[in-house]
Amino acid sequence: MVCAIVIAGLVGVSRGEGKPLRVVSFNLYHGGVTSVRWGDGDLLEKRSGMVATQLRQIGADVIGVQEASVGRDRGDVAARVAAELGYQHVRAAAGWRWMPRLVHAALGFEEGPAVLSRLPIVSSQATALAPCGLAYRRMLVCARVAAASGPLEVCSVHTSASTCEQRSLAAALARRDASVPLVLTGDLNARPDARGIRGLRRKLGLVDVFDTANPGAPGFTVWQAPRESRPSATRRVDYVLARPGKRGSLGVAASWIVLRTPDRGPDLRMLWPSDHYGVLADLVFGR
Repeated sequence: MVCAIVIAGLVGVSRGEGKPLRVVSFNLYHGGVTSVRWGDGDLLEKRSGMVATQLRQIGADVIGVQEASVGRDRGDVAARVAAELGYQHVRAAAGWRWMPRLVHAALGFEEGPAVLSRLPIVSSQATALAPCGLAYRRMLVCARVAAASGPLEVCSVHTSASTCEQRSLAAALARRDASVPLVLTGDLNARPDARGIRGLRRKLGLVDVFDTANPGAPGFTVWQAPRESRPSATRRVDYVLARPGKRGSLGVAASWIVLRTPDRGPDLRMLWPSDHYGVLADLVFGR
């Protein structure tokens, strides 16, 4: 039985509203800018396989990933995972503001957010966030998908803890069509009570799905030591945030932490899929 979660001003989930839309947010582990040449010590190929396997078991409709890398040796990791799942995908390249061409030419590396979708992607858009005096330029990528309940905007982003960046993110999302439901997946590098996160939610009317489904639960997602034998996450910085379309409704059926099942490396030490855990959300949008 689906558990009904009633959000203030919105309707909850009932059996008659159909199967929830399943969304996952996950920060992939790319090992840094030199990983495309010397990353095998991090067992990146093994990790990518673990991620694809666990995502297949989860059966998400849409997946927002962050730090999806592209390199000469490994190729486009988001595209590879999408192909293994049989999903479509869109991606945006983030990068250093002053020397992106130099870094890419020397190391053949770039990374950025991506959206992977089992549902048809109708259109997509990449938006650069304000530089905010920082050396690294962050990107927001959004895909409009054809869900059973109608059009849906699914966005993925990776910000620093900068309140300025999170304000820029809020401004970029505010320009999107408010008549269409919105799901934001992201590593925002800030706790739920941080000023930037509270402002983002308030300005856009976004619901923190994990907190709604699990009031008071810590929901830690970082930082998992990649070769540690035990779970080591102690902060929550990864989110699925959502709002209904104008005059629509949003129900939260469930949300939990995923992609935290380790395996063994060839040296028999524990190997985690990433230094982050993922966030899963089951959502019902009403029109």
